[in-house]
Amino acid sequence: MKIRLAREDDAEELCGLLNEIIEIGGTTAMEESLDVDLFKHYFLTGDHCICCHVSEDEDGAITGFQVLGRHPELPADWADIGTFARVHPRVYGVGKALFPASCAYLERHGFSTINATIRADNSRGLRYYEKMGFTTYKTTKSVPLRDGTLVDRFSKAYHLNGTEMVREIN
Repeated sequence: MKIRLAREDDAEELCGLLNEIIEIGGTTAMEESLDVDLFKHYFLTGDHCICCHVSEDEDGAITGFQVLGRHPELPADWADIGTFARVHPRVYGVGKALFPASCAYLERHGFSTINATIRADNSRGLRYYEKMGFTTYKTTKSVPLRDGTLVDRFSKAYHLNGTEMVREIN
């Protein structure tokens, strides 16, 4: 798998990949499809964006992406992460391949910690972030989905230096 920084001209393909995941449901906090311009703002060009890496197969087709951004509820040296892998056809190992590039980018730019917030019903996402070394530091109970279903969310941290203890952020 080849890893590179996303370009604006990737937006249409990345948006389609994400919208398919949103349509299936259950693995992202996002519940409504995005148009390409909104996708660009959320993941590529908005002031909160740090970077976005994409993975490609041997033919150059995008297999997934990992986005890093700033979140107003997090300390300034923390980045928020989201990882999305193509569903059809499924490609395994996308997140594992993307993560080292994301970590290296953040370390070069002075970040200390990565935050991932995952729905409690997203078992695949929870397993992925735990395998990568994230630990839970906060649970937000009963966050309503659009249909009214209440789902807990786990906030997990990965410390880039590997030694800092996690503290709860209020």
